[in-house]
Amino acid sequence: MHIPDGFVSGSVAGATSLASVIALFIASGRSQAALGMRRAPILGLTTAFIFAAQMINFPVAGGTSGHLLGGTLAAIVLGSPWAGMLSIATVLIIQAVLFADGGITALGANIFNMAIVGVWVGWVLTQTLQRLFGGSKGRLPLAAGIASGISVVVAAIACAIELGLSGTAPIAIALPAMTGVHILIGVGEGLITGGVLTYLITARPDLLPGEQEEFKGWLVPVVSIFLIAGVLSLFASAWPDGLERVAGNLGFINLAENVRISVPTPFADYSIQGLGTIGTSIAGLLGAAVCFAIAFGIAKVVKPNNA
Repeated sequence: MHIPDGFVSGSVAGATSLASVIALFIASGRSQAALGMRRAPILGLTTAFIFAAQMINFPVAGGTSGHLLGGTLAAIVLGSPWAGMLSIATVLIIQAVLFADGGITALGANIFNMAIVGVWVGWVLTQTLQRLFGGSKGRLPLAAGIASGISVVVAAIACAIELGLSGTAPIAIALPAMTGVHILIGVGEGLITGGVLTYLITARPDLLPGEQEEFKGWLVPVVSIFLIAGVLSLFASAWPDGLERVAGNLGFINLAENVRISVPTPFADYSIQGLGTIGTSIAGLLGAAVCFAIAFGIAKVVKPNNA
């Protein structure tokens, strides 16, 4: 669902950029309670994991692929939608600047859709479903899985509205097209989110908020991130993602080719020129490392004064 340059108008890009900047400024203050010294490494690991997981496109029906958005997962693992916003926004910024994944001019719209709408819809629905399911920790993966799937669809609806307001495609056509394909992608989002949380609850509760257990170490999380970014990413589906499929079907896919933003992207398309397959692995590993470093730095900057 990464909007490239050329898909949204200047006014829509400007409005969503302003909204995103204000929201992230607020999030940096509201995240303090969730990002003490103990949680700083968790923000880094969560952000790196989501970056790595987003490299893996999984196939859905009709020759279309999707990938994890991760907003619901980030908010739950970090115990705060505000911190979840910072995590997803960091991933999106790194993807746009270093990997040409999502347009520079559309960065505000992408942050708005995935780091704000996606995170908050997933968080609120998870809390609501948890109460309906009785509040037990064992029901959290189910609640979060359902909520995360719905959050993908709502983020897709926001994207469709932006395309309509930009004059890129009529809302009456873009809305059902985006909603339909992202319902299928949402199923994958829900399964991944539920599966990751099931693992954390049973094997690594120290990575979840509210737990008093000592941090059990870096080895398993770091190795997992490196395997996903460096190995599993090589098996990602080559089919176009949901937005690309809709753009192709509705005839506005070429708009992205008409815009040239002179920002160097050293790892465009998650590759390194001349290195072939190994270049994808190296690019993925470097991207995950950069995401971890920046997110860890953010945690240090916004931590509470008494942390």
